[in-house]
Amino acid sequence: MQPEVIVLGAGIIGSSVAAFLAQQGVRVLVLEQDPHPATDLTASSSAARATGGFRVQYGTAINVQLSLLAREILLGFESWTGVNPQYQQYGYLFLASSQTELEALQAALLVQQQMGLSVARAVSPTEIAVLNPALNLQGVVGGTYCPWDGFIRPLEMLRGYQQLAKQYGAEFRFGVQSKLEVLGVRVQVRTATGRLEADAIVNATGAWAGNLGIAIPVTPEKRQIAETVSITALPENMPMSIYCDTGFHLRVRDQKVLLLRPSPVGSSHAFDLEPDQTWLEPMRTEAIARVPILQNIPVHRIWAGLYENSPDKHAIFGQHPDLQNLYLVNGSSGHGTMHSPAFGKLMSELILQGKTSSLDIHALRPSRFLEHDAIQGNSLL
Repeated sequence: MQPEVIVLGAGIIGSSVAAFLAQQGVRVLVLEQDPHPATDLTASSSAARATGGFRVQYGTAINVQLSLLAREILLGFESWTGVNPQYQQYGYLFLASSQTELEALQAALLVQQQMGLSVARAVSPTEIAVLNPALNLQGVVGGTYCPWDGFIRPLEMLRGYQQLAKQYGAEFRFGVQSKLEVLGVRVQVRTATGRLEADAIVNATGAWAGNLGIAIPVTPEKRQIAETVSITALPENMPMSIYCDTGFHLRVRDQKVLLLRPSPVGSSHAFDLEPDQTWLEPMRTEAIARVPILQNIPVHRIWAGLYENSPDKHAIFGQHPDLQNLYLVNGSSGHGTMHSPAFGKLMSELILQGKTSSLDIHALRPSRFLEHDAIQGNSLL
């Protein structure tokens, strides 16, 4: 049967889109280049490689709104899909090491409060020491904290989306290489076995969004994660703790500490997922300085994943300005997993109603870069 909507990409955003549309009775076909559904690090999927953070603390109104909408869906995710996303509200703790950083966090806090996030608050070094006693607070002048932030299980969410989508008739095909072909003001999908047409075609291919034959301003950025051996010295309910000066942050998952330090890592090509071992030593050095208890804790493994960065580090969302049946949900810039519930709901509204009713997504429109109207955001958040 001819699909009404073709979703390119069976990652966490594409699967969310499929779930929301299928539940509305839409005939959905999802095409994915990976040969199998993502279940672990053998997949290139960002969901399989994510740390599973969720936060509402952002420095721009649109990202705060996306998180609030996503959180609303997360709270009912299990009853909706039958799968527990394990949304644990253990908080995010942002740490400022200078007055400039503290003022940036306070400016972001004001934006959050204007969007209705009343539970986010400024915290002093004394309060930070209570929230996370393991941290070295030398030089820390303050920070912000939100108890609604915390952690989710990306692969469980992915399973929930796909399970629900299939329940309502969506078809998933894996190991399919797809390209987009322009026919006047519309597009069709070309695969090795032929061409496919649909009323709507959704590009949800993550870091690969610009590789389908239609120019999309998305750039892959390699990020790496180190995982320690199991320890009991740090609790599972420790908040995600982020030092704003370098971006170093850590959390505990399954009794292992996940360590992240954004920095350029070597790649033989744009989509290289092989870990760069030269990243490990400076990351460990900083980890021990920031969290002294990690001094003698070995790193068990490291892995890499890809951010899908847009020019202004905000999602590109909406109908293509020149191609009537092409819809874009790209460029989440590291926030795709946590915002996937919102993007699925919003895309289903846009396709079925011609507009979104849950949230005004004008700021994310794909044409904003050509209009020289990129989103101006807080660089720390």
